[in-house]
Amino acid sequence: MEKPADPRSAALAGIGARPSASATDIVALLRSAEALSGHRIARLMAPDFRRGLPALAEAASVLGLPLGFVARDAILAAQPRCPTRSDAALEATGIASVAEGCALAGGGRLVLPRIDGPGVTCALATDHPA
Repeated sequence: MEKPADPRSAALAGIGARPSASATDIVALLRSAEALSGHRIARLMAPDFRRGLPALAEAASVLGLPLGFVARDAILAAQPRCPTRSDAALEATGIASVAEGCALAGGGRLVLPRIDGPGVTCALATDHPA
């Protein structure tokens, strides 16, 4: 017998992470994002300047999800569509909304604005129109 389709829409998770972020904290925040939004995360996107952060790859592996990286220019281009802003992120990275920018860089619409955890932020977007 076939497993019934998940009634929740698939979403892309944009992730902002400090170098000190742990995989455990990333996974916990992503699970919270799913619970809060009612969407199932199908893909993770992080800024390319965090490509070497082991916690991102570890979290993707634990969750069994693909991990992609977004170029700084694409994140910056998405900033006008980001509803939240972090002065700390702006000071540290030159980008005021890393997680939302990563989530929105591929298009689509935000379904969960930035939420925060220890050393990590997350936002969800889908490619479905509003």
